[in-house]
Amino acid sequence: MNENDYYAATPEPPQRKRRLIPLVAICLISAFIGGVSSVSLVQYISPETLRTMETTGSIQSTNNANTVSLLANSLATESNSPVVQVAKNVGPAVVGISNYQPFSNIHSYGYGFSFGSQGNARNSELVEAGTGSGFIIDAKNGYIVTNNHVIEGARKITVSLSDGRNIEAKLVGSDAKTDLAVLKISDTSNLTQVTLGESSQIEVGEYVVAIGNPGGNEFARSVTAGVISATNRTLAMSGESTLYNMLQTDAAINPGNSGGPLVNYNGQVIGINSAKYAENGFEGMGFAIPITEATSIIEQLIGTGTAKHPALYVSVSDQYLAYAEEENLPLGAYIYQVDPNGPAGKAGILEKDVITHIDGVKVENSTELIGEIYKHNVGDQVTLTFVRNGQTKEVKVTLGEMASQ
Repeated sequence: MNENDYYAATPEPPQRKRRLIPLVAICLISAFIGGVSSVSLVQYISPETLRTMETTGSIQSTNNANTVSLLANSLATESNSPVVQVAKNVGPAVVGISNYQPFSNIHSYGYGFSFGSQGNARNSELVEAGTGSGFIIDAKNGYIVTNNHVIEGARKITVSLSDGRNIEAKLVGSDAKTDLAVLKISDTSNLTQVTLGESSQIEVGEYVVAIGNPGGNEFARSVTAGVISATNRTLAMSGESTLYNMLQTDAAINPGNSGGPLVNYNGQVIGINSAKYAENGFEGMGFAIPITEATSIIEQLIGTGTAKHPALYVSVSDQYLAYAEEENLPLGAYIYQVDPNGPAGKAGILEKDVITHIDGVKVENSTELIGEIYKHNVGDQVTLTFVRNGQTKEVKVTLGEMASQ
């Protein structure tokens, strides 16, 4: 099957190289116990994965007393700043997450670490494979949201709370396609939960705060501030997933921030920090999943343990695009395989058709096709415009269901 085949939900192994779309490397940089150095999980984005890329003043005085007075006034003002209030109010709801896996699983990634005198570690021993962040969305029931890549492959998950407690967590459900996961802890005493905001109306330039655990618990609940740099970014991730409508921010996002909240100045969570642009010379390019779009997936994971996505049940390829440009043919999502029992197949879509529009919205490649499909719900009826043998046709399709795995 092709890597853009979006009804298959099984991610590919980390070491496999993808040919048709750019990749985002999920850097599982291990954090080990027993005297081994500790670093954390974060997703990194290579430059090719982006579809599009988009003063301070100083106080001078010759009078030392005046300078001290001005500095004191400045500090007093800063202490009442929105960032300070966000840190105080939201910080206690942010947690650290540790992913424990068998030693043999970690060793297979070939990180080349040395155990010294502990070199005979048992393969069955669980070690800390990496750390990330999360935040409490339901204090009464102990539900915590994080990224799928933070907990992926874990045999045991522990959560560190702001009051110093370390509690083992249960994985309620995860969804690789949206990079979301929900955990649950049984000890719900004295928990603080976040307030969820609205991300659909966010404008470029709005101030935001990121809170998380870069580098692990040693730097727990670190606070960075910035602005929304752009919206509606599309990121091609490793495995089968592509993330859509991502928020771009210049608030520092570092290894270990994955799964932590991106918060507006009203103290509301508007995004889930998930990825960082990884290219030498580039700084201040982090990406977060919009909370409004994540909410429905989170609710599904809590309710059933899985998430359902709309699907056509076709396989698409972008190899057609180079040929189309040379021959001056319409750009679109080339269909190279159709499930005859799927929604598109039943509606009459055939192999070699090229889908160019969904409900009148132009799509020029497979990524744009999937992005438009994901804007709908299972059971919605959409109109597909496609080209077959040089003729433009339309057909109505009722979207099917694809569950996370």
